[in-house]
Amino acid sequence: MSDVVQADVSSPTRLEGKTIAIVYCWFLGLGSLVSWNSMLTISDYYYALFPDYHPSRVLTLVYQPFALGTMAVLAYYEAKIDTRKRNIFGYILFCFSTFGLLILDLATSGRGGIGNYIGICFLVAAFGVADAHVQGGMVGDLSFMCPEFIQSFFAGLAASGALTSGLRLITKAAFDKTSHGLRKGVVLFLAISTFLEFLCIFLYAFVFAKLPIVKYFRRKAASEGSTTVAADLAAAGIRTNDSEKVKDDAKQERLSNKQLLIQNIDYAMDLYLIYVLTLSIFPGFLYENTGTHKLGSWYAVVLIAMYNVWDLIGRYIPLIESIKLESRKGLMIAILSRFALIPAFYFTAKYGDQGWMIFLVSFLGLTNGYLTVCVLTAAPKGYKAPEQNALGNLLVLFLLGGIFSGVALDWLWIIGNGTF
Repeated sequence: MSDVVQADVSSPTRLEGKTIAIVYCWFLGLGSLVSWNSMLTISDYYYALFPDYHPSRVLTLVYQPFALGTMAVLAYYEAKIDTRKRNIFGYILFCFSTFGLLILDLATSGRGGIGNYIGICFLVAAFGVADAHVQGGMVGDLSFMCPEFIQSFFAGLAASGALTSGLRLITKAAFDKTSHGLRKGVVLFLAISTFLEFLCIFLYAFVFAKLPIVKYFRRKAASEGSTTVAADLAAAGIRTNDSEKVKDDAKQERLSNKQLLIQNIDYAMDLYLIYVLTLSIFPGFLYENTGTHKLGSWYAVVLIAMYNVWDLIGRYIPLIESIKLESRKGLMIAILSRFALIPAFYFTAKYGDQGWMIFLVSFLGLTNGYLTVCVLTAAPKGYKAPEQNALGNLLVLFLLGGIFSGVALDWLWIIGNGTF
Protein backbone atom coordinates (compact mmCIF):
# COMPACT_ATOMS: atom_id res chain seq x y z
CA MET A 1 0.00 0.00 0.00
CA SER A 2 1.33 3.44 -0.85
CA ASP A 3 2.12 6.01 1.80
CA VAL A 4 0.40 9.38 2.05
CA VAL A 5 2.47 12.53 2.47
CA GLN A 6 2.03 14.00 5.95
CA ALA A 7 3.36 17.27 7.23
CA ASP A 8 5.15 15.38 10.01
CA VAL A 9 7.77 13.26 8.29
CA SER A 10 10.30 10.99 9.94
CA SER A 11 13.73 12.24 10.88
CA PRO A 12 16.53 11.72 8.33
CA THR A 13 18.80 10.50 11.12
CA ARG A 14 16.74 7.30 11.27
CA LEU A 15 16.89 6.70 7.54
CA GLU A 16 19.34 4.63 5.58
CA GLY A 17 20.80 5.34 2.18
CA LYS A 18 22.78 8.57 2.55
CA THR A 19 26.07 7.06 1.44
CA ILE A 20 24.61 5.25 -1.55
CA ALA A 21 22.62 8.39 -2.43
CA ILE A 22 25.88 10.35 -2.54
CA VAL A 23 27.30 7.72 -4.91
CA TYR A 24 24.20 7.91 -7.12
CA CYS A 25 24.36 11.73 -7.18
CA TRP A 26 27.96 11.44 -8.33
CA PHE A 27 27.00 9.10 -11.15
CA LEU A 28 24.04 11.27 -12.18
CA GLY A 29 26.38 14.26 -12.26
CA LEU A 30 28.78 12.31 -14.44
CA GLY A 31 25.92 11.56 -16.84
CA SER A 32 24.97 15.24 -16.97
CA LEU A 33 28.16 16.21 -18.77
CA VAL A 34 29.78 13.04 -20.09
CA SER A 35 28.29 13.62 -23.56
CA TRP A 36 29.51 17.21 -23.79
CA ASN A 37 32.91 16.39 -22.31
CA SER A 38 33.19 13.64 -24.89
CA MET A 39 32.83 16.31 -27.57
CA LEU A 40 35.51 18.47 -25.97
CA THR A 41 37.90 15.58 -25.46
CA ILE A 42 37.71 14.30 -29.05
CA SER A 43 38.22 17.76 -30.51
CA ASP A 44 41.59 16.63 -31.85
CA TYR A 45 39.64 14.27 -34.12
CA TYR A 46 37.31 17.02 -35.30
CA TYR A 47 40.30 19.30 -35.96
CA ALA A 48 41.64 16.57 -38.26
CA LEU A 49 38.28 16.37 -40.08
CA PHE A 50 37.42 20.08 -40.11
CA PRO A 51 40.74 21.99 -39.85
CA ASP A 52 39.27 25.29 -41.10
CA TYR A 53 36.12 25.39 -38.94
CA HIS A 54 37.53 25.95 -35.40
CA PRO A 55 35.61 22.95 -33.95
CA SER A 56 36.24 23.45 -30.23
CA ARG A 57 35.15 27.08 -30.40
CA VAL A 58 32.26 26.73 -32.85
CA LEU A 59 30.73 23.65 -31.22
CA THR A 60 30.90 25.28 -27.80
CA LEU A 61 29.28 28.41 -29.22
CA VAL A 62 26.49 26.29 -30.76
CA TYR A 63 25.93 24.38 -27.52
CA GLN A 64 25.62 27.28 -25.12
CA PRO A 65 22.76 29.37 -26.62
CA PHE A 66 20.52 26.31 -26.62
CA ALA A 67 21.49 25.47 -23.04
CA LEU A 68 21.02 29.06 -21.85
CA GLY A 69 17.76 29.70 -23.73
CA THR A 70 16.19 26.44 -22.58
CA MET A 71 17.34 27.05 -19.02
CA ALA A 72 15.79 30.53 -19.01
CA VAL A 73 12.40 29.09 -19.95
CA LEU A 74 12.67 26.23 -17.46
CA ALA A 75 13.75 28.53 -14.62
CA TYR A 76 10.79 30.85 -15.27
CA TYR A 77 8.27 27.98 -15.17
CA GLU A 78 10.20 25.92 -12.59
CA ALA A 79 7.33 25.66 -10.06
CA LYS A 80 4.98 24.19 -12.68
CA ILE A 81 7.36 21.63 -14.22
CA ASP A 82 7.42 17.97 -13.22
CA THR A 83 11.04 17.41 -12.13
CA ARG A 84 10.91 13.69 -12.84
CA LYS A 85 9.80 14.10 -16.46
CA ARG A 86 12.25 16.95 -16.92
CA ASN A 87 15.28 14.95 -15.76
CA ILE A 88 14.36 11.73 -17.53
CA PHE A 89 13.77 13.63 -20.78
CA GLY A 90 17.19 15.28 -20.41
CA TYR A 91 19.05 12.01 -19.86
CA ILE A 92 17.21 10.34 -22.76
CA LEU A 93 18.10 13.26 -25.05
CA PHE A 94 21.75 13.03 -23.95
CA CYS A 95 21.76 9.30 -24.72
CA PHE A 96 20.17 9.59 -28.17
CA SER A 97 22.31 12.60 -29.16
CA THR A 98 25.55 10.83 -28.23
CA PHE A 99 24.38 7.74 -30.10
CA GLY A 100 23.56 10.05 -33.02
CA LEU A 101 27.18 11.25 -33.15
CA LEU A 102 28.31 7.65 -33.29
CA ILE A 103 25.84 6.77 -36.08
CA LEU A 104 26.77 9.92 -38.04
CA ASP A 105 30.45 9.04 -37.96
CA LEU A 106 29.80 5.42 -38.97
CA ALA A 107 27.38 6.39 -41.73
CA THR A 108 29.81 8.90 -43.26
CA SER A 109 32.92 6.73 -42.70
CA GLY A 110 34.51 9.61 -40.81
CA ARG A 111 34.54 12.04 -43.72
CA GLY A 112 34.75 15.80 -43.32
CA GLY A 113 32.73 18.38 -45.20
CA ILE A 114 30.24 21.08 -44.35
CA GLY A 115 27.23 18.72 -44.38
CA ASN A 116 28.68 16.45 -41.71
CA TYR A 117 29.77 19.47 -39.71
CA ILE A 118 26.22 20.86 -39.71
CA GLY A 119 24.93 17.47 -38.57
CA ILE A 120 27.37 17.51 -35.65
CA CYS A 121 26.28 21.05 -34.78
CA PHE A 122 22.64 19.92 -34.72
CA LEU A 123 23.45 17.12 -32.25
CA VAL A 124 25.53 19.50 -30.13
CA ALA A 125 22.52 21.85 -29.94
CA ALA A 126 20.53 18.88 -28.59
CA PHE A 127 23.22 18.47 -25.91
CA GLY A 128 22.54 22.05 -24.85
CA VAL A 129 18.80 21.45 -24.49
CA ALA A 130 19.47 18.25 -22.52
CA ASP A 131 21.96 20.02 -20.25
CA ALA A 132 19.42 22.67 -19.27
CA HIS A 133 16.85 20.02 -18.42
CA VAL A 134 19.18 17.83 -16.36
CA GLN A 135 21.53 20.26 -14.67
CA GLY A 136 18.84 22.73 -13.62
CA GLY A 137 16.44 19.95 -12.65
CA MET A 138 18.97 18.01 -10.60
CA VAL A 139 20.45 21.07 -8.86
CA GLY A 140 16.98 22.32 -7.96
CA ASP A 141 15.99 18.88 -6.69
CA LEU A 142 19.16 18.34 -4.65
CA SER A 143 19.15 21.88 -3.23
CA PHE A 144 16.51 20.90 -0.65
CA MET A 145 18.39 17.74 0.31
CA CYS A 146 21.82 17.32 1.92
CA PRO A 147 24.64 19.69 0.90
CA GLU A 148 26.72 16.56 0.34
CA PHE A 149 24.35 15.59 -2.48
CA ILE A 150 25.01 18.87 -4.33
CA GLN A 151 28.75 18.49 -3.77
CA SER A 152 28.71 14.91 -5.05
CA PHE A 153 26.62 15.83 -8.10
CA PHE A 154 29.06 18.58 -9.08
CA ALA A 155 31.99 16.28 -8.37
CA GLY A 156 30.37 13.90 -10.84
CA LEU A 157 30.18 16.70 -13.41
CA ALA A 158 33.93 17.18 -13.05
CA ALA A 159 34.52 13.43 -12.99
CA SER A 160 32.92 13.21 -16.41
CA GLY A 161 35.70 15.42 -17.70
CA ALA A 162 38.42 13.46 -15.91
CA LEU A 163 36.93 10.15 -17.08
CA THR A 164 36.58 11.22 -20.70
CA SER A 165 40.12 12.62 -20.69
CA GLY A 166 41.46 9.37 -19.26
CA LEU A 167 39.56 7.29 -21.80
CA ARG A 168 40.74 9.58 -24.58
CA LEU A 169 44.38 9.17 -23.56
CA ILE A 170 43.94 5.39 -23.45
CA THR A 171 42.17 5.13 -26.80
CA LYS A 172 44.60 7.56 -28.42
CA ALA A 173 47.56 5.50 -27.17
CA ALA A 174 45.92 2.18 -28.12
CA PHE A 175 45.03 3.17 -31.68
CA ASP A 176 47.64 5.86 -32.41
CA LYS A 177 49.82 3.69 -34.66
CA THR A 178 47.03 1.73 -36.36
CA SER A 179 45.24 2.50 -39.62
CA HIS A 180 42.55 5.13 -38.98
CA GLY A 181 43.57 4.89 -35.32
CA LEU A 182 42.22 8.30 -34.35
CA ARG A 183 38.76 7.45 -35.66
CA LYS A 184 38.71 3.99 -34.07
CA GLY A 185 39.43 5.51 -30.69
CA VAL A 186 36.63 8.06 -31.12
CA VAL A 187 34.09 5.39 -32.11
CA LEU A 188 34.91 3.32 -29.02
CA PHE A 189 34.83 6.48 -26.94
CA LEU A 190 31.35 7.51 -28.13
CA ALA A 191 30.02 3.98 -27.59
CA ILE A 192 31.16 4.05 -23.95
CA SER A 193 29.63 7.50 -23.43
CA THR A 194 26.28 6.34 -24.87
CA PHE A 195 26.24 3.38 -22.49
CA LEU A 196 26.92 5.63 -19.49
CA GLU A 197 24.01 7.87 -20.44
CA PHE A 198 21.73 4.83 -20.70
CA LEU A 199 22.74 3.79 -17.18
CA CYS A 200 21.81 7.26 -15.89
CA ILE A 201 18.31 6.94 -17.36
CA PHE A 202 17.83 3.64 -15.53
CA LEU A 203 19.37 4.93 -12.28
CA TYR A 204 17.22 8.06 -12.06
CA ALA A 205 13.99 6.48 -13.29
CA PHE A 206 14.02 3.29 -11.23
CA VAL A 207 16.51 3.49 -8.34
CA PHE A 208 17.26 6.97 -6.98
CA ALA A 209 13.67 7.92 -6.09
CA LYS A 210 13.24 4.84 -3.89
CA LEU A 211 16.13 5.56 -1.50
CA PRO A 212 14.76 6.23 2.03
CA ILE A 213 16.62 9.52 2.53
CA VAL A 214 15.55 10.80 -0.91
CA LYS A 215 11.93 9.92 -0.14
CA TYR A 216 12.24 11.75 3.19
CA PHE A 217 13.44 15.01 1.63
CA ARG A 218 10.86 14.89 -1.14
CA ARG A 219 8.05 14.23 1.33
CA LYS A 220 9.32 17.16 3.38
CA ALA A 221 9.39 19.33 0.25
CA ALA A 222 5.80 18.34 -0.57
CA SER A 223 4.74 19.22 2.98
CA GLU A 224 6.25 22.70 2.46
CA GLY A 225 4.23 23.27 -0.70
CA SER A 226 6.46 21.91 -3.46
CA THR A 227 4.50 20.52 -6.41
CA THR A 228 7.50 19.51 -8.52
CA VAL A 229 8.19 16.32 -6.55
CA ALA A 230 4.77 14.64 -6.93
CA ALA A 231 5.77 12.30 -9.77
CA ASP A 232 8.97 11.22 -8.03
CA LEU A 233 7.03 10.50 -4.86
CA ALA A 234 4.50 8.50 -6.86
CA ALA A 235 7.33 6.49 -8.43
CA ALA A 236 8.48 5.66 -4.89
CA GLY A 237 4.98 4.52 -3.91
CA ILE A 238 4.00 7.71 -2.06
CA ARG A 239 0.93 9.65 -3.11
CA THR A 240 0.41 13.27 -2.15
CA ASN A 241 -2.75 14.39 -0.38
CA ASP A 242 -3.59 18.04 -0.94
CA SER A 243 -5.84 18.24 2.09
CA GLU A 244 -2.98 17.11 4.31
CA LYS A 245 -0.32 19.09 2.50
CA VAL A 246 -1.90 22.52 2.48
CA LYS A 247 -3.18 23.25 5.97
CA ASP A 248 -1.56 26.59 6.66
CA ASP A 249 -1.63 29.05 3.77
CA ALA A 250 0.97 31.28 5.41
CA LYS A 251 3.34 28.34 5.70
CA GLN A 252 2.98 27.56 1.99
CA GLU A 253 3.90 31.09 0.86
CA ARG A 254 7.27 31.32 -0.84
CA LEU A 255 9.51 34.08 -2.12
CA SER A 256 9.17 34.91 -5.79
CA ASN A 257 12.02 34.27 -8.21
CA LYS A 258 12.70 38.03 -8.28
CA GLN A 259 12.95 38.20 -4.48
CA LEU A 260 15.23 35.15 -4.40
CA LEU A 261 17.47 36.65 -7.06
CA ILE A 262 17.73 39.99 -5.27
CA GLN A 263 18.69 38.26 -2.01
CA ASN A 264 21.27 36.08 -3.76
CA ILE A 265 22.54 38.30 -6.56
CA ASP A 266 26.11 38.00 -5.26
CA TYR A 267 25.99 34.20 -5.47
CA ALA A 268 24.52 34.43 -8.96
CA MET A 269 27.28 36.81 -10.06
CA ASP A 270 29.86 34.55 -8.41
CA LEU A 271 28.87 31.67 -10.68
CA TYR A 272 28.63 33.92 -13.72
CA LEU A 273 32.16 35.28 -13.18
CA ILE A 274 33.65 31.85 -12.41
CA TYR A 275 32.53 30.50 -15.75
CA VAL A 276 33.16 33.65 -17.81
CA LEU A 277 36.81 33.33 -16.87
CA THR A 278 37.05 29.57 -17.23
CA LEU A 279 35.33 29.31 -20.62
CA SER A 280 37.25 32.25 -22.06
CA ILE A 281 40.31 29.97 -21.77
CA PHE A 282 38.95 26.40 -21.80
CA PRO A 283 38.85 24.66 -24.23
CA GLY A 284 39.36 26.91 -27.28
CA PHE A 285 42.54 28.69 -26.13
CA LEU A 286 44.09 25.38 -25.08
CA TYR A 287 43.54 23.83 -28.51
CA GLU A 288 44.40 26.78 -30.76
CA ASN A 289 46.57 29.29 -28.90
CA THR A 290 49.19 27.28 -27.01
CA GLY A 291 51.56 26.79 -29.92
CA THR A 292 53.61 23.74 -30.93
CA HIS A 293 55.43 21.73 -28.28
CA LYS A 294 57.41 18.53 -27.81
CA LEU A 295 54.23 16.62 -27.00
CA GLY A 296 52.90 17.33 -30.51
CA SER A 297 49.29 16.23 -31.02
CA TRP A 298 49.20 15.01 -27.43
CA TYR A 299 49.72 18.49 -25.95
CA ALA A 300 46.14 19.79 -26.10
CA VAL A 301 44.80 16.42 -24.93
CA VAL A 302 47.14 16.50 -21.92
CA LEU A 303 46.13 20.09 -21.07
CA ILE A 304 42.42 19.18 -21.19
CA ALA A 305 43.09 16.14 -19.01
CA MET A 306 44.99 18.21 -16.42
CA TYR A 307 42.18 20.75 -16.24
CA ASN A 308 39.57 18.04 -15.73
CA VAL A 309 41.53 16.16 -13.07
CA TRP A 310 42.19 19.28 -10.98
CA ASP A 311 38.62 20.49 -11.45
CA LEU A 312 37.53 17.17 -9.91
CA ILE A 313 39.98 17.50 -7.02
CA GLY A 314 38.80 21.06 -6.38
CA ARG A 315 35.20 19.90 -5.95
CA TYR A 316 36.18 17.61 -3.07
CA ILE A 317 38.20 20.18 -1.13
CA PRO A 318 35.06 21.87 0.37
CA LEU A 319 34.36 18.62 2.20
CA ILE A 320 37.15 19.72 4.55
CA GLU A 321 35.20 22.22 6.66
CA SER A 322 38.28 24.08 7.89
CA ILE A 323 39.20 25.23 4.38
CA LYS A 324 35.71 25.61 2.94
CA LEU A 325 35.06 29.23 1.94
CA GLU A 326 31.58 30.38 3.00
CA SER A 327 32.02 34.14 3.44
CA ARG A 328 30.08 35.94 0.72
CA LYS A 329 32.68 38.71 0.56
CA GLY A 330 35.53 36.20 0.58
CA LEU A 331 33.99 34.27 -2.30
CA MET A 332 33.66 37.40 -4.43
CA ILE A 333 37.26 38.47 -3.73
CA ALA A 334 38.59 35.00 -4.61
CA ILE A 335 36.55 34.87 -7.81
CA LEU A 336 37.60 38.33 -8.99
CA SER A 337 41.26 37.53 -8.29
CA ARG A 338 41.09 34.66 -10.81
CA PHE A 339 40.96 37.20 -13.64
CA ALA A 340 44.71 37.63 -13.17
CA LEU A 341 44.93 34.30 -15.01
CA ILE A 342 44.10 35.99 -18.33
CA PRO A 343 47.43 37.86 -18.67
CA ALA A 344 49.18 34.86 -17.10
CA PHE A 345 47.92 32.57 -19.87
CA TYR A 346 48.68 35.13 -22.57
CA PHE A 347 52.32 35.61 -21.58
CA THR A 348 52.86 31.93 -20.86
CA ALA A 349 51.58 31.01 -24.33
CA LYS A 350 53.97 33.55 -25.89
CA TYR A 351 57.08 33.13 -23.73
CA GLY A 352 56.66 30.24 -21.28
CA ASP A 353 57.30 26.53 -21.64
CA GLN A 354 54.81 23.68 -21.40
CA GLY A 355 55.47 23.11 -17.68
CA TRP A 356 54.16 26.56 -16.78
CA MET A 357 51.14 26.11 -19.05
CA ILE A 358 50.27 22.79 -17.40
CA PHE A 359 50.55 24.48 -14.00
CA LEU A 360 48.22 27.32 -15.01
CA VAL A 361 45.66 24.93 -16.51
CA SER A 362 45.73 22.85 -13.32
CA PHE A 363 45.18 25.94 -11.17
CA LEU A 364 42.32 27.05 -13.43
CA GLY A 365 40.61 23.70 -12.94
CA LEU A 366 41.28 23.55 -9.19
CA THR A 367 39.80 26.98 -8.50
CA ASN A 368 36.87 26.40 -10.85
CA GLY A 369 35.80 23.25 -9.03
CA TYR A 370 36.43 24.54 -5.52
CA LEU A 371 34.60 27.84 -5.90
CA THR A 372 31.64 26.31 -7.76
CA VAL A 373 30.92 23.87 -4.92
CA CYS A 374 31.44 26.53 -2.23
CA VAL A 375 28.84 28.80 -3.85
CA LEU A 376 26.23 26.14 -4.62
CA THR A 377 26.33 24.53 -1.18
CA ALA A 378 26.14 27.86 0.68
CA ALA A 379 23.39 29.59 -1.31
CA PRO A 380 20.34 27.36 -0.53
CA LYS A 381 20.76 27.48 3.26
CA GLY A 382 17.88 28.99 5.22
CA TYR A 383 15.14 28.61 2.61
CA LYS A 384 12.14 26.32 2.30
CA ALA A 385 12.22 23.48 -0.25
CA PRO A 386 10.25 25.26 -3.04
CA GLU A 387 12.51 28.30 -2.67
CA GLN A 388 15.65 26.15 -2.69
CA ASN A 389 14.47 24.46 -5.86
CA ALA A 390 13.79 27.81 -7.53
CA LEU A 391 17.10 29.27 -6.34
CA GLY A 392 18.99 26.24 -7.67
CA ASN A 393 17.48 26.80 -11.11
CA LEU A 394 18.31 30.52 -11.03
CA LEU A 395 21.93 29.83 -10.08
CA VAL A 396 22.31 27.30 -12.89
CA LEU A 397 20.88 29.92 -15.27
CA PHE A 398 23.63 32.37 -14.27
CA LEU A 399 26.23 29.59 -14.46
CA LEU A 400 25.18 28.84 -18.05
CA GLY A 401 25.10 32.56 -18.79
CA GLY A 402 28.70 32.77 -17.64
CA ILE A 403 29.65 29.84 -19.85
CA PHE A 404 27.99 31.47 -22.88
CA SER A 405 29.74 34.80 -22.26
CA GLY A 406 33.06 33.06 -21.74
CA VAL A 407 32.69 31.12 -24.97
CA ALA A 408 31.93 34.34 -26.86
CA LEU A 409 34.90 36.13 -25.31
CA ASP A 410 37.16 33.19 -26.15
CA TRP A 411 37.04 34.32 -29.79
CA LEU A 412 39.00 37.44 -28.82
CA TRP A 413 42.13 35.26 -28.55
CA ILE A 414 41.79 34.54 -32.30
CA ILE A 415 41.02 38.14 -33.25
CA GLY A 416 43.88 39.39 -31.09
CA ASN A 417 46.34 37.02 -32.75
CA GLY A 418 45.02 37.74 -36.24
CA THR A 419 44.48 34.04 -36.93
CA PHE A 420 40.76 34.09 -37.76
